[in-house]
Amino acid sequence: MLDQKLIRENPTSVEESLSLRGKVFNISQIQKLTLQKKEIDIEISSLQSESKKLSKLIGQEISKSKSDKSPEVNNLKKKGNEYRTKISEFEEKKRTLDKNIHNEICNLPNIPSKDAPIGKDESDNVQIKTWGDPFRKENIKSHWEIGESLNIFDSTKSTKISKSRFITLIGNGARLERALINFMLDVHTQNGYLELMPPALVNSESLTGSGQLPKFSNESFKCSNDDLWLSPTAEVPLTAFHRNEIINPKYLPLKYVAYSPCFRREAGSYGRDTKGLIRLHQFNKVELYWFCDPSKSIEAHKKITSDAESILRKLNLPYRLVDICTGDLGFSSSRTFDLEVWLPSSKSYREISSCSNCLDFQSRRSSIRTKIDKKNTYLHTLNGSGLAIGRTMAAILENGQQSDGSVRIPDALVPYFGSNFLKTT
Repeated sequence: MLDQKLIRENPTSVEESLSLRGKVFNISQIQKLTLQKKEIDIEISSLQSESKKLSKLIGQEISKSKSDKSPEVNNLKKKGNEYRTKISEFEEKKRTLDKNIHNEICNLPNIPSKDAPIGKDESDNVQIKTWGDPFRKENIKSHWEIGESLNIFDSTKSTKISKSRFITLIGNGARLERALINFMLDVHTQNGYLELMPPALVNSESLTGSGQLPKFSNESFKCSNDDLWLSPTAEVPLTAFHRNEIINPKYLPLKYVAYSPCFRREAGSYGRDTKGLIRLHQFNKVELYWFCDPSKSIEAHKKITSDAESILRKLNLPYRLVDICTGDLGFSSSRTFDLEVWLPSSKSYREISSCSNCLDFQSRRSSIRTKIDKKNTYLHTLNGSGLAIGRTMAAILENGQQSDGSVRIPDALVPYFGSNFLKTT
């Protein structure tokens, strides 16, 4: 959520910054509401000051007349009641304005970082570096062809259980998924992250706090009888874990890692990646999340990205690091680095992690603060996949495929999987 003061005092600057996302934003109505609220705050403050002076006068008059029933005291009390009535009326107006302002600002995305490359869409993203040697060979099989031949997952039968874009992992497929989850969690906890296993169902306030609501309600699955939604990412419950708290600065940064199932409608993506593990309605993910001092979030962003990268390196999966341009940034992000893993069958890199610095955008929406110089200050939040499990499995299957139809398991994963090769059973 953007700062109301910033909108009130610098609306043109805010509009210009937001326009870097490739869309025109008109915040004049929001600014008008914030100005009205400021005027009401001044009125309330003035009335409260006058009411306080009047209370002192009443006390002096009672002491002077030795009675609280004198005409003078009664007149002063009557005036005091009028002040309280006016204050109550203004406070009611303020509550209405607060609600309207909140609803309007909740639809505004985060302001892009000045360091993010300016661009209109993913074609303007900037490659920072590559790592590893991309596997290139003739007659490369896709991961879903490999999966079918090894009988490790089934999407056709899954439609009988639910609908399309769900998958059932079978035998070694389920074993490989479990191995990846445990491997990633172990690496990250050894790197200083505290493991959490949050609920898979989250309420509307949690989704609003992290930025999924109200704008992206059509992309999540909602329970019809409760104010509960299937979580689209562990970023949601991890943000809400400290909602409405003031965190002691001595505990910063707080670094969490969480495995969770994720659920998304993938609205607007039909026709893309309909086969395999890339774009499913349900998938597993290991999420990294930081709460940190605002002055240290730029360095924290580099570190959380490096921590996600470490998984790809340990699994020896070729990848590239991309700086996301302003027009392709996520709603809550100010700056994002994407990690894209090499998929030989498509001869391209595909996103496997987005590491984002959201600054104080989510902490304002969730009221998460710390004390800096004895003043309550909103924390900065950062998140990144460490990694998306299904896409990691797809990359292992494609990059590790052998001429005999088996798949070589990365050395770092062997202790978790129990074998060097994935073969037909």
